[in-house]
Amino acid sequence: MHSKDVAFAALFAALTAVGAQISIPIGPVPITLQVLFVLLGGLVLGARLGFLSQLAYVVMGAVGIPVFAGLQGGFAVLYGPTGGYIVAFPIAAFIAGYLTEKTEKKTGMLAGSLGGIAVIYLLGWLRLGLFMNGDFESAFTLGVLPFIPVDVIKAALAVLVADRVRKAIDLG
Repeated sequence: MHSKDVAFAALFAALTAVGAQISIPIGPVPITLQVLFVLLGGLVLGARLGFLSQLAYVVMGAVGIPVFAGLQGGFAVLYGPTGGYIVAFPIAAFIAGYLTEKTEKKTGMLAGSLGGIAVIYLLGWLRLGLFMNGDFESAFTLGVLPFIPVDVIKAALAVLVADRVRKAIDLG
């Protein structure tokens, strides 16, 4: 791994932390810009570095650095209602990056972004449902449905931005 790779991975971990602080509370799971930067990390950096950037973000938060929404940090956040979403970030970045690497087309980037969002929803919904004592229907209503329109917009925006960024910088 080159120093440029480490710098780009650290940049996207930091951007995700900043995106977490841009938050609209709507219930147990806030709307944030984290997902946008998770997707951008995968789309711009590729599967491996995108995964590592988000793994670094999750580890920073787990050890107590206040990078999660509301300037929170610590393992308790990962155990709480939003933990499943956060734990899914590295996998989502990997999926977005993987499909981008395989296709190099905007349609692949969009499919990777939507696939990454699906993983975030799945793990987040499962954790939220467990947190809500097995009420998975309410967890879906509170933790997935309100986010679908917003996250589709984030996915489209991520594809547009990533396409331009990939053309502007050499990540090879």
